[in-house]
Amino acid sequence: MAHIQVSTRVPPLWKVAYGPHRPMAVRMLARCLLRVRAFARELALADHVPYGGY
Repeated sequence: MAHIQVSTRVPPLWKVAYGPHRPMAVRMLARCLLRVRAFARELALADHVPYGGY
């Protein structure tokens, strides 16, 4: 039987990006870094997809 793991891990950068007690510039920078991180992850995973990914 396969074990299904619930993904509840929130990166610390999310707390900065969407936290209420941060200056707007810091939140925007954190959101941009999250987008770059997500793009880099997708790009890395695309190399492992049989049909080429992108």
